[in-house]
Amino acid sequence: MKFIRILIVLIALLLSGYQLSNRAQTKTTYEVYALSYGIYPNFPVSGLIAGADKARQIDLQMMVWLLRGGGKNILVDTGCYRENVVKGKGIQNLIKASAAVAKLGLKPSDITDVIITHMHWDHADGMDLFPNAKIWIQKDEYAYYTGAAWQTGGKHGGIEPDDVLTVVKLNTAGKVGLVDGDNVEILDGVKVYTGGRHTYASQYVSVRSATGVVVIASDNMYLYENLEKRVPIAQTFDADSNLRAQDRMKQIASRPDLVVPGHDPAVFVKFPKPGNGVARIQ
Repeated sequence: MKFIRILIVLIALLLSGYQLSNRAQTKTTYEVYALSYGIYPNFPVSGLIAGADKARQIDLQMMVWLLRGGGKNILVDTGCYRENVVKGKGIQNLIKASAAVAKLGLKPSDITDVIITHMHWDHADGMDLFPNAKIWIQKDEYAYYTGAAWQTGGKHGGIEPDDVLTVVKLNTAGKVGLVDGDNVEILDGVKVYTGGRHTYASQYVSVRSATGVVVIASDNMYLYENLEKRVPIAQTFDADSNLRAQDRMKQIASRPDLVVPGHDPAVFVKFPKPGNGVARIQ
């Protein structure tokens, strides 16, 4: 009888180990892409890197990011498209984010989730282009820009009222997930972090890929130069927290070049394939 009990325990342990191993093997990994949606020519670098020479200019890369795996098509940020938002900015080769994802054979209805890193016009204006997507945004970012930002003493530079109304409407339709704070895994293999403070509660994203962990910094790091020289972004609520966020991004990413900045044209040089405004980060 004792032998049978021991045998049952051993079988249970073996089955448990098999189940754990099987779950480990089925962890979702994602293909990670940067998608160009336009170029903002002759942008002053001093608006990106604190203390930069005011005479320096760059053709700013406008981009969003796609994470594809495990039956999910997750878009990080949604670009801009409304005429009142883009008017007068001179953005070249401007396309909607819905047209950018078409380069990977996806329709707007194929996007399952949208992660909004922050509410600036060039990252949040296209939230309403993806009818089946759940929108993920930091709870504090949502609360601030739908409230206190517009009161006396509030800060709302770069935030479009129409985009605020859009996210409120999406929320009332049950399509918004409010993320409560730092280091939250919102989907299997996809985490969001706070601390860069580009806006009131901007977030950045880590994603598990076949080649390692990729960090999509978005505007918490505008250019590779921010990371290489350890210089804060020029537009932030708190430069010290921005630097700490950059340091942390390097720790999270499997390699330094897998920290992807928000507006650096060099992304498409470092990762030139497959081309046509698409860069696979790997």
